[in-house]
Amino acid sequence: MKLATYNVNGVNGRLPVLLRWLAEAQPDIVCLQELKCPDDKFPAAAIRAAGYDAVWHGQKSWNGVAILSRIDWAGGASIEETRRGLPNDPDPAHSRYLEAAVGGVLVGCLYLPNGNPRPGPKFDYKLRWFDAFTAHAASLLETRLPVALIGDYNVMPTELDVYKPERWTEDALFAPEVRAAFARIVDQGWTDALRKLHPGETIYTFFDYFRNAYARNAGLRIDHALLSPKLAKRLRGAGVDAYVRGWEKTSDHAPVWFDLDDA
Repeated sequence: MKLATYNVNGVNGRLPVLLRWLAEAQPDIVCLQELKCPDDKFPAAAIRAAGYDAVWHGQKSWNGVAILSRIDWAGGASIEETRRGLPNDPDPAHSRYLEAAVGGVLVGCLYLPNGNPRPGPKFDYKLRWFDAFTAHAASLLETRLPVALIGDYNVMPTELDVYKPERWTEDALFAPEVRAAFARIVDQGWTDALRKLHPGETIYTFFDYFRNAYARNAGLRIDHALLSPKLAKRLRGAGVDAYVRGWEKTSDHAPVWFDLDDA
């Protein structure tokens, strides 16, 4: 089973890039973030033609999340939406969380608030959203189901996850409160899949459009997959398709993938 996450930064504007990557990488389950389109504008037909079913929770400005399942995988694994939005979401008008059962796994796709500028209302909202997400993550662990919480966390957990961390000390993505919040979730019993398999490596998932960031490998690791204990036992591979960031008219994020042994 191959899971992936990709902040597409506008699904319709970057649809050719998404479809090309899906055709080449062939992930079984994909979480998308920052759709930037309302529900009725989501390109379901094009994604279906590419071989994927989907559920989505759209929003025109900035937000929006979707979960895709490859139709011919395991004879056509069905995808069933189980939750739209977080319990106690501090702003339910924002489309930032979607949950679905697919292939015997409960998948939560999330797009955590950016939080800049810090301090300020946006940073306070980020922390409140993180609190709600932390509580929901704990409740999911109590089910003892195989769960994957995948998406754009907008958090750089450690100095290893950012190029020149001294330049980010005032940024919401690297704030001590935010890093501590991420650590609290991991400490519940979740496994940070990419870091588990690459504990000491500098691996980035985001490269700014400015300052030739991709060519200089001057990036951030802000896209993560947290796996429940039952699922973490099946983890056998993880990586970043960083080359996609070099394609024309691509997102500033690169797709991140995780291979799991079959149950």
